[in-house]
Amino acid sequence: MAMRAAGRWWPSARSLSSITVRSFSSTPRAWSDKSASKSLPMPDPGADSATSRFLEERTPYMVPTYVRPTPTFVKGQGCYLWDLENRRFLDLTAGIAVCSLGHSDPDITKVIAEQADTLIHASNLYHNAWTGALSKLLVETTVQSGGMKDAKQVFIANSGTEANEAAIKFARKYGRTVDSSGAKHEIVSFRNAFHGRTMGALSATPNPKYQAPFSPIVPGFKYGEFNNIEQLNDLITEKTCGVIVEPVQGEGGVHLATPEFLHALRRRCDEVGAVLIYDEIQCGLSRTGSFWAHSHRHFAGPEKSTAHHPDILTTAKALGNGFPIGATIVTGRVSAAIQTGDHGTTFGGNPLACRVAHHIVSRLSSPDLQKGVEEKSALFTAGFEALRNKFPDVIAEVRGLGLILGVQLSEKYVPRASEILAAARQRGVLVITAGEGCLRFLPPLTITGEQIRTGLRVVEEAIEEVVGH
Repeated sequence: MAMRAAGRWWPSARSLSSITVRSFSSTPRAWSDKSASKSLPMPDPGADSATSRFLEERTPYMVPTYVRPTPTFVKGQGCYLWDLENRRFLDLTAGIAVCSLGHSDPDITKVIAEQADTLIHASNLYHNAWTGALSKLLVETTVQSGGMKDAKQVFIANSGTEANEAAIKFARKYGRTVDSSGAKHEIVSFRNAFHGRTMGALSATPNPKYQAPFSPIVPGFKYGEFNNIEQLNDLITEKTCGVIVEPVQGEGGVHLATPEFLHALRRRCDEVGAVLIYDEIQCGLSRTGSFWAHSHRHFAGPEKSTAHHPDILTTAKALGNGFPIGATIVTGRVSAAIQTGDHGTTFGGNPLACRVAHHIVSRLSSPDLQKGVEEKSALFTAGFEALRNKFPDVIAEVRGLGLILGVQLSEKYVPRASEILAAARQRGVLVITAGEGCLRFLPPLTITGEQIRTGLRVVEEAIEEVVGH
C-alpha cells in the first residue's frame, strides 16, 4: 500500500508489487538544483527505515552477486531517480550508460505500450515486422554516420555479452573458412578490457578478479597491452581469427585507444587475415558525440581516415534505453561465413525489443543531440579540471570523450574512491567507479547544463568531506 499526502508517497515494506506509482513530490526530501546540498544531507536509510525492512524481506532470496548500498530505487524520470524514502537523486550513471535518453522517457514508454498490445514474441522461426527494420536502420545509420564503412548485416541478441559471444563465434567461423584445419582460432584482446561475463566473453576479459573463480577459461585467447603497437606482430599471428577491442575502455578506467593503435590493429588484421571487432557496448550510440565512437574525429586522426574501421561491431546498453537488447553488426565478408544454424537466440530479435530500439536509434543518431553531447562534455571537463586544480594531490588525471568521462584519483586516494561515491550519494548524486580509483561519469545524454553544474558542485563537496580539504 502507498500512503499519499501532499503529493508525496511512501510504499510500505510489505508489498511493493501492489504499488502503482503515479506521482512524486514536487519538493522531494532532497536537495533541489538551486539549494546548497551540504545543508540537506541524505544519509543512507538506517536499520529502522522502511527500506531496510523491505530489503530484509527480499535479499535472502537473491543470489549475492552484487554488494549494493541501501537506497532502493522505485521510480525514474529524466536524469533523476527516486527511492523508497521518496528522496530524489541526480543520476550521473544512466544505469551504466544505458538510459541515454533518460529514465521513463514518455515516447519510449508509448512505443513499449503500443507494441506490447500488438505483439511481443513470435519466435525466430518466423519473420516479424521489426527485426529486419531495426537491422536495416542500424546498417544504414552506421554507414551514413561515417562509421564501419562495410557494414552489411546484423544479428540481434538480448545483451552486450551475448553480442560479444556472437562476435567471437563469428570470428572463429570466419577463421575456419580461411583455414579448415581449425588452426586459425585464436582471439586477441587487451588488458583492462571488459567484454562480458559469459564464458566466451569472460575469456576475452583478462582480469584475474573475473576469470580466476571460473577457470579454466575457454582456450585460444591471447592478451596484449592496450595502445602498445610494437607488440602486434608477435601478438597477432596467422593463428589469429579475431581481435576484439574497445575504442574507449569503460570498465577498465575510461582509457581511449590512440588513433595509431586502431590503425595498426586494422593493418595487422589485414596482414594475417583476421577480423577486427570493436566492442562499442558502452562507448557507442552517440555517447562520445558521434554515432559510433570509432568514427569520432579523435580516432580518425588528422587525415580523417576510415582505414581503421572494423569487420564486426557490437552494441547494447543504450540500444534499448533499459529494455534488454544487443546487436552484432558485420561486414559482408563475415556474414558470408555464417550459415543457417551457426547461431541462434530464443528472445533476440523479438518485435517489442526491436521496435523500441528502432525508435531509440532514430533519436540517438540526431546531429543536434550529438552536438549537445560535445557541448555538455566541455562543461563537465572544465569542471573536472577545476577540481583537479583545487585538489592536485587527489586528482591525477581527467580522461574520456563526450559523456564517457573519468576522474582518476592519485595513488594515495585510490582506496578512498568508494568513500567519495558514498559522500556524493548521501548528497543526492549518483557516481560510479571504473578501473582502479577512477570516478566514472556516464550521465543521460539529455542532461542539462544546470544539472551538470549541480553534479559538479556536489562532487566537489564529497571530495572535500573525504579528503578533509
